[in-house]
Amino acid sequence: MLENQIRRLLKRLRNEMKIKFDRHVPLQDLLSDRWETAEFYGFGEGSSCYNNVLILGNVKVGKNTWIGPNVVLDGQGGLEIGDHVSISAGVQIYSHNTVHRSVSLGLRPTEYQPTKIGNGVYIGPNSVVQMGTKVCDKAVIGAMSFVNGDIPEGGKWYGTSLLLE
Repeated sequence: MLENQIRRLLKRLRNEMKIKFDRHVPLQDLLSDRWETAEFYGFGEGSSCYNNVLILGNVKVGKNTWIGPNVVLDGQGGLEIGDHVSISAGVQIYSHNTVHRSVSLGLRPTEYQPTKIGNGVYIGPNSVVQMGTKVCDKAVIGAMSFVNGDIPEGGKWYGTSLLLE
């Protein structure tokens, strides 16, 4: 029966994941390959991208970059991510927003600005990087941070700070 075959396959895939990586992942990640997903999107050699990552628009990713589960990569305004970057689970990186369109009741357009993440950057879990931000090489963004301003090379950003217009 097909149902039993599927259950056996699922059990085998779970066991293989447990042995190889000592982790449990959702069914979709058992059936897909993170490196093949990254290759399909034209990301750099050695990069990996979980199957459940939301990828919008023009997203360019360098070599040996890890993109964790439940990430949003918004390249509608252009998004570049360098080499050897770690993008932790739940991170959201934007290159557009609809703030002015919404508050003007549709009179103003959606805004787009390119966002750039340099080489050797670490972005902690559940952080948000706003459109137009430049995160320079070897910067660290702590978990649950909100970033709406540029971070210099080697800079560290933890928490929330608003750069108002």
